Amino acid sequence: MEHAPIVVHRISPSGGRRVTLRVRDRDAALGTAHADADVIEFLRRAEVPDPDEVVLGGGPALIEWQGDAPHVYEAGPTDTDVP
Repeated sequence: MEHAPIVVHRISPSGGRRVTLRVRDRDAALGTAHADADVIEFLRRAEVPDPDEVVLGGGPALIEWQGDAPHVYEAGPTDTDVP
């Protein structure tokens, strides 16, 4: 199975998501995103065509959001009200 060339990894414990780009069977780290605008900028710098469309409207063939909901960059509050 072919993987999407752009991967937005799961949210880190300190917040943000690592973004990688697969080029010639190698993963290149682009940075840690804290918003869609960061992902768009990373892709723009990597010369990915139409980075806005890739992030905001791209299908799973182009971008894979791992572990957490797309477009979410901070972990939700944990349930601390457990008896």
